Amino acid sequence: MIASRIRITGVVQGVGFRPFVWRLAQELDLHGWVRNDGQGVEIAAEGAAEPMRVLLERLRCDAPPLSRVDAVEASAAVLEGGKGFVIVESQAGRVSTAIAHDTATCADCLDELFDRGNRRHAHAFITCTHCGPRYTVTRHLPYDRAQTSLAHFPLCAECAGEYADPADRRFHAETTCCPDCGPQLSLHDARGKPLPHEPIVGALRLIRHGAIVAIKGLGGFHLICAADDAGAVARLRARKSREEKPFAVLLANVVSARDYTEIDTEEAALLAAPERPIVLLKKHGDCDLKLEGVAPGLSSLGVMLPTTPIQFLLFHEAAGRPAGRDWLEAKQTLALVATSANPGGEPLVTANDQAVMRLSGIADAFLMHDRDIVSPCDDSVIRGAQFIRRARGFTPRAIRLASAGPSVLACGGWFKNSICVTRSDEAYVSQHIGDLDNAASCLFHEESVARLLELTDVQPEIVAHDLHPDFHSSRFAAAFAARNGLHIIAVQHHHAHIAAVLAEHRYEGPVLGLAADGVGLGADGGAWGGELLLVDGRHCERIGRLAPLPLPGGDRAAREPWRMAAAALWQLGRGAEIAPRFAMQAAADGLAAMLDRGVNCPPTSSLGRVFDAVAGLLAVRAVAAFEGQAAMLLEGLAQRAGHASPLTGGWRIGADGVLDLMPLLAAMANAADPAQAAAQFHATLAAALAEWLHLAAKATGQRTVTLGGGCFLNEILTRALTARLTDAGLQVLRARRLPPNDGGISLGQAWVARHFLEA
Repeated sequence: MIASRIRITGVVQGVGFRPFVWRLAQELDLHGWVRNDGQGVEIAAEGAAEPMRVLLERLRCDAPPLSRVDAVEASAAVLEGGKGFVIVESQAGRVSTAIAHDTATCADCLDELFDRGNRRHAHAFITCTHCGPRYTVTRHLPYDRAQTSLAHFPLCAECAGEYADPADRRFHAETTCCPDCGPQLSLHDARGKPLPHEPIVGALRLIRHGAIVAIKGLGGFHLICAADDAGAVARLRARKSREEKPFAVLLANVVSARDYTEIDTEEAALLAAPERPIVLLKKHGDCDLKLEGVAPGLSSLGVMLPTTPIQFLLFHEAAGRPAGRDWLEAKQTLALVATSANPGGEPLVTANDQAVMRLSGIADAFLMHDRDIVSPCDDSVIRGAQFIRRARGFTPRAIRLASAGPSVLACGGWFKNSICVTRSDEAYVSQHIGDLDNAASCLFHEESVARLLELTDVQPEIVAHDLHPDFHSSRFAAAFAARNGLHIIAVQHHHAHIAAVLAEHRYEGPVLGLAADGVGLGADGGAWGGELLLVDGRHCERIGRLAPLPLPGGDRAAREPWRMAAAALWQLGRGAEIAPRFAMQAAADGLAAMLDRGVNCPPTSSLGRVFDAVAGLLAVRAVAAFEGQAAMLLEGLAQRAGHASPLTGGWRIGADGVLDLMPLLAAMANAADPAQAAAQFHATLAAALAEWLHLAAKATGQRTVTLGGGCFLNEILTRALTARLTDAGLQVLRARRLPPNDGGISLGQAWVARHFLEA
């Protein structure tokens, strides 16, 4: 007989790990105990040598599906001679474990949900150790019911029996409950007054009659309406002041999604994955006719499948309440717009009283419940293998770094903000926080910092922020550092973009970085956005840039692509064309004179503004209704046109490392066929960037290229550029576990800051 103390670290709480250990111990005839603590899971086990060896092997190889085992460490212990194996009370202590992410209702729970003879039939909060809320309901670690928002719902006798039965699927399932002891659904009118209807039945009836219903989900409320009701969609747009930004659609299954979109095998698997992200899919030609106003003018549609029991029950009710779950494999006609309930770009609505107050004038009714949302968390959005927004289902998964290092708090940027906290060799990036352009979002940012530091039990040694001093995140970082006596470092925006990709790939050597986005404050105080960088840890050298274009009207040019088109014409010596070409724009008459005088026309090297210029020249979009719209429409136009060859002589590369795209812009100004021109623009841009990088690789001897920045959300550009670079023998690193846009720069800031501390 031998005895061991065993430590398992990783995502091992809230995923059924202790019951898994208990069952292994029974099977292997081992004695001892297992418990949660701040570091993960601890085991004291004794038994014969071979079963003990098998225990260690299976802890590594057969762990529960939602877990992530980072390490299994065993040390010799003294035999205690006890009998049996038990789960003991959790032990508090310094936290070095992680909370699991939220996941969709599992197949076993769905079987019970639709079984008329089961006591959890139609229970809107059904869950077990393999599914349901985790991150969004957890207040503190270790992960126990008392630390979640289920603490106020004492288990009934039957649920308590399941919870205590090692043979049951809900053994130590901290969020378990039933209709008798769990949260309750309720339906309310626009003023918050309870309605007498059965909640699911009443909500679906309202939706089918054109109403907008706010429905409480895992990380916040969704605003829901019928996606095939053009009037309801138009009302939602008007009430939410969201003129053209696309909505996502909630559908019952992959079969139903094929009615509107093209779906390959990988996309189907991603849609049905436990994380349930919104997946951007290529539309069928008649999609906009079937779902008028949902995603106007775009080539893709955001689709997600049901995540929560409430969502499943809505589709079940629409299907006529069939027994079993075979109906979930068949096409269902119900299609719902599901958009985040965050009016005016503010954070998500999470509390019931908040919902009635903040969604007044938007929602016609509320489908609510009395389980608190602890952590607001928006839906994740993915296109192909690329995150556009990383949040529910993926937060707070740690990103493993190349090595252990000092703890850093990185506060992110202005747009699409996220924060990052590092602990040892892990980086924890928060859920999507959003643009810090209003007081509520700024407060959410500060609350997210406090929560992430608490959950990771980290006391940072250094604070990092964007180089721009006027961002709320930068001001907060300075105040936080001063309050806690910490060092602080400002990280240049595009350095952070490249560093974020290096961090997730655990790449430590020097690289060429191509950072391409809308704008970021440069080291010289200018508006950068198309930068060729040589990055080596904390060191970042700008070795090339795009030839600058003026920004007529400053920041306003970023919202009005016609202004960038006018700037391109002026740069080409064709300023006289501006007024007649853009006669519909009130400022067109005086813009050429403004450019001539250089008044309020700062230069920018931004590739994002080049996309805007082309969209304006091709009359794709004169004024953007939301950030990135012009580039998205331009990409969609190019996709419809298909293949195009690069324009011969479409660019120039100077000895000073400046890439000049004016020949390409001249061709766009003269184009007769916008779709074909859009395709040629993408092909030429990819060829130009590839040659630029290839020349830089020869000059520096670097064979690894890193692509970062929001422009690399463009699938056509990224695919074509990657193929050209790979064919040239270069290694290409791209963002995979975070978005390439500003949603990922907090990780890059943290990576650079750690290199400063370690230098």
